[in-house]
Amino acid sequence: MIRVIEPVQSLAGSVKAPPDKSIAQRAALFSLLSDKETVICNYPVAADPQTALACIKMLGAKIEERDGSLTITGTGKTGLPKDAGTIDCGNSGTTMRLLAGIIAGSGTGAILTGDASLSKRTMKRIIDPLRKMGAEIRAAEGDFAPLQFMPGKPLTGIDFKLPVASAQLKSCMLLAGLFTNGTTVIEPVPSRNHTEKMLNLKTEAGADGLKIHSSRNHPIPVLDITIPGDFSSAAFWLVAGVIYPDSEIVVKETGLNPTRSGALEILKRMGADITIGNESRTGAEPIGDLRVISSKLNPTRILPEEIPNCIDELPVLAVAMAFADGISTFRGAAELRHKECDRINAVASMLKSAGAEVIEFEDGLEIHGNPGLIPQPSNYNSYHDHRIAMASAILAGMGHGSSSIEHAEAVNVSYAEFWEHFDNLAGRV
Repeated sequence: MIRVIEPVQSLAGSVKAPPDKSIAQRAALFSLLSDKETVICNYPVAADPQTALACIKMLGAKIEERDGSLTITGTGKTGLPKDAGTIDCGNSGTTMRLLAGIIAGSGTGAILTGDASLSKRTMKRIIDPLRKMGAEIRAAEGDFAPLQFMPGKPLTGIDFKLPVASAQLKSCMLLAGLFTNGTTVIEPVPSRNHTEKMLNLKTEAGADGLKIHSSRNHPIPVLDITIPGDFSSAAFWLVAGVIYPDSEIVVKETGLNPTRSGALEILKRMGADITIGNESRTGAEPIGDLRVISSKLNPTRILPEEIPNCIDELPVLAVAMAFADGISTFRGAAELRHKECDRINAVASMLKSAGAEVIEFEDGLEIHGNPGLIPQPSNYNSYHDHRIAMASAILAGMGHGSSSIEHAEAVNVSYAEFWEHFDNLAGRV
């Protein structure tokens, strides 16, 4: 699908970001381990969360839709099948990595597969520590999917220090640890903490980082939850509201977990006029309405230690940097090269297509911002990546002529309503 983007004068109105797919996928996967019913409200229709539901059904969960919510009856930790066959994780790295911890821990025989994109993303980071715990895993050369888990003996708990700030690796190990006599994950640099909060795992500060504990003796808590709005999706409108002239946007009921909303503080220090209202909580997660108005942006340097809490927002933050008054940089983000596409190269190509000056490094970008930048008409390649597609759209709308986005359907992975919301805010409906 090719989406044509016409110039936009300004954006105004309110939207509600789609439900947070990271939290939704965890809620689904964790409900599998519960021996009680789990009720999930505001579950997303996006591809990745729906994939998580399909996977837990293959592992024995029963799912019913009642009055717009999902009721999931799990198998409990001891009720998983001995052989689950082949389980397709689609494009969802979160589902594959977290499910790997559950399958390895339970001793279930299974093969985890994924689509062409996911099969190009190495699983070495989870395979190596799971093998140290005793899991027998066979993988394609280079530790790529498909991953075959052999039925085996119970895993042995370990102390595992995260080599990188990765919520998916951390969650994988903690989930495997739920089947052991005791596993401790040591986190030197904070990453998303949804897993430990949702499972109510014990945490404590240590000399070398936060220690998070899981074991077979830890009960799975009641997981009833209303999924908050996805901050990563809201970030596109925060940037758009800042760079488009005479604009004002309110993004309602957005998740504001501090380990997820690093981009909010980065935009604020760049000079973005963003305020928070109607603050409350859903489960353990804080939420609020984000109001943004057009603002003059200053350049910034995103430090390596900030990257884990804004990694998904970097493509659209780069768009903001292109309109800042000076040179902005981010480094320490080599992980971006191993997402749905090589996002460092994709973002550099996107900005260059618009006429911006960019220098590409192995682990980041240097962006020479220009508040007067008028993107030239261009044909933007999304590389089948939802975040590149949406960032390209925000950039292209600031141009002086028609542009196009190739593979625009990629937005369905996380934000199926994106094009509709863009048109509404632009006053085109």
